[in-house]
Amino acid sequence: MTCSETIDEIGFGGLKLIQDADGFRYGVDAVLLADYADVPRGSAVMDMCTGSGVVPLILYHKYSPRTITGIDFNRRAADLAARSVQLNGLSDVIDIVCADVMDAHSLFGAESFDAVTCNPPYMEKGRGVASGADARHAARHETTAALADFCRAAGHLLKRGGTFTIVHRPSRLADIFECCRSAGLEPKRMRLVAPHAADPANIVLIQAVKGAGKELRTDPLLVVRDGAGGFSPEIMRIYERSSD
Repeated sequence: MTCSETIDEIGFGGLKLIQDADGFRYGVDAVLLADYADVPRGSAVMDMCTGSGVVPLILYHKYSPRTITGIDFNRRAADLAARSVQLNGLSDVIDIVCADVMDAHSLFGAESFDAVTCNPPYMEKGRGVASGADARHAARHETTAALADFCRAAGHLLKRGGTFTIVHRPSRLADIFECCRSAGLEPKRMRLVAPHAADPANIVLIQAVKGAGKELRTDPLLVVRDGAGGFSPEIMRIYERSSD
């Protein structure tokens, strides 16, 4: 570990995560994605845009999948994730691959995963103000791959009946639905997330199923903070924290 890195306990089963002290660090959206995915025990899971690898760690803790493959095109992020896997002694369960999701078709066999999770860049290429740091820019802005590319990759990787769970911004809902259906993934569950009860939603969680019929269930609004400014009971449950 260098002086620019931290080792943080993420609060799930004592698991630890190596992160850049001044780089992109995981947030609530990654935790919500891992919780909402609800992957089957003993399944094979792919986490696209894995970053520092926090989603595979939480998935392992919450759902005990058989294998988890994390993929990220950023070499630095993939290195951090791989070292976090080793630090936690999970190399027999979690594999980190440094590659572009655009190459998923050639790297992985068709219908080889039971579930795919994805925390992609939220900003469309060419939109928004680019941040100064390259890693942060890549985490927030579509660079080599766009939303449609992630959905197509998931459609290739998933077995029929497999789930694709994505976290994104509500402003991209129409794009997400269109891209999912174009890839043979039918949106089946959706949950909006708001910072406070009176605020508009700023996060959306969507789970699509490969080859499923049409019918979308909307789950209750998830509020992050209560009226006193603390975390809501639902967030405390997701983070596995005691309210005492």
